[in-house]
Amino acid sequence: MPKKPVEIPEPASRPVFLMINEAALCLQEGVISSPEDGDAGAVFGLGFPPFLGGPFRYLDSIGINKIVSEMENLASRFGPRFEPAPILVEMARKEERFYTDSI
Repeated sequence: MPKKPVEIPEPASRPVFLMINEAALCLQEGVISSPEDGDAGAVFGLGFPPFLGGPFRYLDSIGINKIVSEMENLASRFGPRFEPAPILVEMARKEERFYTDSI
């Protein structure tokens, strides 16, 4: 049975969005070499909720398009700290994912 994505209410999602955006920037800038490394590091090193699978699995499970849209909405309300990373904007435009396996 496929897993249903876990959706986080908006006030609680704000720090999650900041964390996944920072993870995407780290991948974009070569600080981490793969989404797998970013997920493992976030779960085991930063305490990212393991049931979400890490920031890149979470992005794929919810949908990069949806996350980018929500972050753009937050950026318009709360300022530029919520502007999505360019890699996320580009992946949303191309309807890409970090992982090819189904979630």
